[in-house]
Amino acid sequence: MSPSSNTSIAKKARTKAEADFTTWLMMAKLGGYDDLPSNAQSFLTNYRIRLETMSEAESTALAVREVYNAYYSEMGGVGAAPEPKARTPASEGNGVRPQRRPKPQPGLPAARDSTRPMIRKSLPALLIFASMVAAIVAYGFLAQ
Repeated sequence: MSPSSNTSIAKKARTKAEADFTTWLMMAKLGGYDDLPSNAQSFLTNYRIRLETMSEAESTALAVREVYNAYYSEMGGVGAAPEPKARTPASEGNGVRPQRRPKPQPGLPAARDSTRPMIRKSLPALLIFASMVAAIVAYGFLAQ
């Protein structure tokens, strides 16, 4: 088997291992531990045992590594599963990155560009208000 196919298998196995372990952990926390497959239960049991002696991050990393090794061999990887490349750490928390506003396109005046959305939003409100005033005036005229 070529090194490139082993690399491809490793990437797929790593992605699947991370996703599956996270899913299993969430299901266990929500009370669905008994519904998990037996291999998932054994990985989670080992994870919980390790939590007594190490941090949650270390135990999670080790559990994902175990699942990755199992998936790598199941997917046809040859030899020992390669060490995944270190990922650049995202900000602490859930990994959500703030997005920046898109830069205005050159050539468009900023003042004209900023008033255009306001006109679009206030136009329907203005039409509704004018219709209500017209209806009240018409009702008052017809009621006399």
